[in-house]
Amino acid sequence: MSGTYIVIGSEESPYSVKVRSYFRYKGIPHEWRDRSQAADLYARHARLPLIPLVVTPKDTGIQDSTPIIEAMEAKFPDPSIHPAGPVSPFVSALLEEFGDEWGNKWMFHMRWAREIDQVTVSRRFAANGGAADIDATAQTIRERMVPRVWFVGSNEVTAPQIEQSFADVLPLLDAHLASRPYLFGARPSFGDFGLWGQIYEAGRDPTAGALVAGAANVVAWIERMLNPENLGEFEDWAALETTLLPILEDQVGGVFLPWDVANARAIADGADEFDVTLKGVRWNQKPQKYHARSLGALKAKYAEVAGDAALDAVLTASGCKQHLT
Repeated sequence: MSGTYIVIGSEESPYSVKVRSYFRYKGIPHEWRDRSQAADLYARHARLPLIPLVVTPKDTGIQDSTPIIEAMEAKFPDPSIHPAGPVSPFVSALLEEFGDEWGNKWMFHMRWAREIDQVTVSRRFAANGGAADIDATAQTIRERMVPRVWFVGSNEVTAPQIEQSFADVLPLLDAHLASRPYLFGARPSFGDFGLWGQIYEAGRDPTAGALVAGAANVVAWIERMLNPENLGEFEDWAALETTLLPILEDQVGGVFLPWDVANARAIADGADEFDVTLKGVRWNQKPQKYHARSLGALKAKYAEVAGDAALDAVLTASGCKQHLT
């Protein structure tokens, strides 16, 4: 169709549903296609074995959820997903990065850490893929995916910290969403899309879903973000700070950025693994190259706005600034 984008992804992929939610919010003409139903189109345009893949009306492909949204936002700027002011735009970008890179640890670890989740999710994957023998296909999926938890840094040392982080963020997020429909007010932001995709997926699985169910405002936000709407304006930072700053302090400055910097240092040093102390507890894992590149992009975004007194005060108070310079 002329003028129509094709979004190729999976309902099981946090990055795919993140992009789909964005396209829905912006009202960009598009078709959603499961990767299993668009194999030829995917093979023609995918440069990396990743979803989502967006095929433009000019028959070009774009991959990676953040670059996809940034490219579409430049082309379809209204309504903007970037709040105004010196503080909120960067904080929104920081939360988007936090969702993509740290939130994925919650979702992926909890999806494959326990038998009840392994069985439930692998059978759902098999059924959604139209498997003729769901039991056999589910077992194959389970055997393939469970060992991959190390990709997100999950192991015997880090598993309790990942789960504690998820348990800690939900009440903080629930308190913040008690008085607003989205993270920055009455319309979704860049940060909403990145953080939501991971929590939406986690909420579909037994163990993580039971935790999410206890946060009523988070549940309402999850449902809202499936088809987000522009309900008004973004709020000023002064109205957001009381409940948003604790999330930055506890989770972004407390665990995510210290981990991110240690991971990047390990990559630079050519280390096979690294240790970092997060909230007084040892974290150990193999380094991840993609995250080091992503941190570089985040630092570049900060460099563009560094020196603003209001923003730096917030980043300093939350423990984030020291990791961005």
